[in-house]
Amino acid sequence: MTFSLGIVGAGQFSGQFATLFQAHPGVGDVYVTDLLPERAEQLASAQGLAGTFPTYEAMLESKEVDAVAIFTQRWTHGPLVLQGLNAGKHVYSAVPMAITTEEIAAIIDAVRATGLTYMMGETSQYNPATVHARNQIAEGAFGRLFYAEGDYVHDMDLGFYEAYQYSGGEKWKETASYPPLLYPTHSVGGVLGAWQTHAVSVSAIGVVDNRGDGVFDKEVSQFGNDFSNATALFEVAGGGSFRTNEFRRVGYPSHIRESRFRFFGTEASMEQLATVALWQDKKGVKDISELLEPKPTMAPDDPSLQHIAPDLRAAFTSGSAPVHDRARLPREFDHLHNGHEGSHHFLVDDFVTAVNSRTLPSVNAWVAARYTLPGIVAHDSARQGGARLEIPDFGDAPDA
Repeated sequence: MTFSLGIVGAGQFSGQFATLFQAHPGVGDVYVTDLLPERAEQLASAQGLAGTFPTYEAMLESKEVDAVAIFTQRWTHGPLVLQGLNAGKHVYSAVPMAITTEEIAAIIDAVRATGLTYMMGETSQYNPATVHARNQIAEGAFGRLFYAEGDYVHDMDLGFYEAYQYSGGEKWKETASYPPLLYPTHSVGGVLGAWQTHAVSVSAIGVVDNRGDGVFDKEVSQFGNDFSNATALFEVAGGGSFRTNEFRRVGYPSHIRESRFRFFGTEASMEQLATVALWQDKKGVKDISELLEPKPTMAPDDPSLQHIAPDLRAAFTSGSAPVHDRARLPREFDHLHNGHEGSHHFLVDDFVTAVNSRTLPSVNAWVAARYTLPGIVAHDSARQGGARLEIPDFGDAPDA
């Protein structure tokens, strides 16, 4: 059984996923559309896709397309997802799910009403540290988990200026000010992807930017945002807490590792930094760095990456880590590029399998809400000087 797929947005990210979707035996024809038709034509020509559509609306009207995969700018996902579901298409969406509580609620309602598959492609779901922590939690190795930390630390100077210029055109500074806490899923999802709980309240602090280059300037920002760094402390259901950092001005080698995680339990703990990861219990310390280290599958100077800023290329070249179980993946993926610490292969397979088997994907609408909504509320908290705010919850997925 196969289904046809429409790629929405032919930017720096989507081309890598177009290759994987096209190679998956569960997917048939792959199409693409973009606001800039020449980019869609270039991607279709370069990868031998089935064709292009002049607009997203035309793609949704077509009976040739069964599902869409959205790779547009991050604040546009919510409305585009709703359009897709309401048009009868299964939807894969890059992160974040949406940027308002209302958009998230509407997506969940649409998934429930239509019975269609929705999945958010959160890379941290398959971050090696998250996978290992998830396995250890399942085995009870931590004892009672009571605290965790998740960071997404990526300096604007390391590729993000180029990325926003590529996607934003002349007015790129207006969107480069996107609030860090509204892009929370790499940090929150990495924690909650292992720890099966959800956040119930938050207090957050934002750091006002002082670079003075027009980025993170309230007078310029489309979002009225001047926070370039932010920290949030979350309370979780069942007792305990976790802290996340979203940093865009930071002296840190994000090209080596931009997401990192730590978990603390009554019997053991696990800590990850840029180049080392440790498992610790009351007897001692074990270096688990090699277990969590992906092996590159593509050279950073590969011609297919020439349009991507050099400082961002590591995210598109990583293979799998020893902790990853590749047995479930199609053999067609064995020699294809991977990315974001080995997550891309698993995310594509999750969505394709869910659509074809009519089962819930790993990061379904209800899970995606728990990964996204905490950041939305945290941003409100930061704007209120750290006020502790309750986080709404939409519950577990049906039959989950």
